[in-house]
Amino acid sequence: MMTGTAWADELREIGGIGPRQSLAERAADTLREFILLGKLAPGVAVPERELADALNVSRTPLKEALRILENEGLIVYGPTRRPRVADPTIDELAQNLAVLGALEALAGDLACKHATNEEVAEAAALEERMRLADDTTEPLQFFRWDMDFHQTIVRAARNAPLLDSHRTYNARLWRARFISSKTKTARDRTLGQHADIVASLRARDGDACARHMAQHMEAAIVNIAAAQRKLEGRETE
Repeated sequence: MMTGTAWADELREIGGIGPRQSLAERAADTLREFILLGKLAPGVAVPERELADALNVSRTPLKEALRILENEGLIVYGPTRRPRVADPTIDELAQNLAVLGALEALAGDLACKHATNEEVAEAAALEERMRLADDTTEPLQFFRWDMDFHQTIVRAARNAPLLDSHRTYNARLWRARFISSKTKTARDRTLGQHADIVASLRARDGDACARHMAQHMEAAIVNIAAAQRKLEGRETE
């Protein structure tokens, strides 16, 4: 975890934002990654002027980037309207995970009815990629595959309101789920659950797929609580 303004120095080192890309979205992508990796710690203030300077953007696209992250639950504003990195409690995370679990269970059931063979193959390929990943795989890359796996199934459900709701709740839980995915015990459990989900998708068994998706989210809060205890030095992996 970075202290002081070390994060600003690293932002400068990566060269700011490319001129041909959407400045606000690219800035949001960069800041999101810094939050996920803990380089911008939970609860820390994010001074807009220094952020804009470090990213080599004006205040306008930076404010838009922060609004994107606010909608995702990664940035919050206090009474003075100064942004800081969100630091949700375990209870708040558990409540969001309960909703996400219900959404993913519905997605699993609907995907078994509506997914194309190509979409089932895409989910299976992501499951295999994660299962075969070795210790040299970057945690953030593994996490991206994990999120792609879930989003593939949700898209295959062919339900626009479900997709929108899932995107909102999943974004609020990105950092917590990333912390969870970095621990070996949680990763091993994830891989086993993913295999069960793929098997039920291939069998077009909606009840089984919904059950496995829900159980996957139920296990996530246990993983996240254990990961946070480890980060706080109260437990070893």
